[in-house]
Amino acid sequence: MQKPFEKKLRKAEKHLSSASPKLGCWISEVGRCDLKPVWDREPFESLVRAVAHQQLHGKAAESILGRMISRFPNQVFPTALQLSRMRVTSFRNCGFSMAKTEAIRGIAKGACEGVVPSRETANGMTDEALVETLTELRGIGKWSVEMLLIFTMGRLDVMPVDDFGVRAGLTHLVGLSETPKKAAFAKWTDSWQPYRSVGAWYLWRLADARKLQHTTP
Repeated sequence: MQKPFEKKLRKAEKHLSSASPKLGCWISEVGRCDLKPVWDREPFESLVRAVAHQQLHGKAAESILGRMISRFPNQVFPTALQLSRMRVTSFRNCGFSMAKTEAIRGIAKGACEGVVPSRETANGMTDEALVETLTELRGIGKWSVEMLLIFTMGRLDVMPVDDFGVRAGLTHLVGLSETPKKAAFAKWTDSWQPYRSVGAWYLWRLADARKLQHTTP
């Protein structure tokens, strides 16, 4: 899977550079996209991880997840059944808020009942179908599913317009005076299809670079 995917990334870089000269300049500066989806991760796990990361710094979210995973020795990640049976107090002791606790328990229940598809089933579903199905779960919004689509499923044409980093990156890229509204994304990024996920990856890199410039003495 990895080599064919890398070929698609190279094709995406060329397409994006042609579609947007400004993005092309940034691609030339950053270099190749090294987006690496986790091909063997189940949607259930990805959703749980996405919930943990909501509105938290990455290191803080990973620390909380680490405490949860440590409750299940000799496993890479707990099963849906295990999390569905985990007590609320145990989640809270790991550092999850009550809202995230309820969301994760709902995801686990959904996985046990077949609402959350297996990786094999998800492979045969469209982006739109996955968004429609998974946002029915409590605490799962479109952003969480989009993160699954990009970083787990390796879908290449996803533009997460609700993501702060993506919006900040687009602001810097096109020189806007304020953060663009969702409706404005079509004007700037529709021409990036069918590789908007790769475009988003470069916008994240741009947002990170600008943040570093502002924090470096």
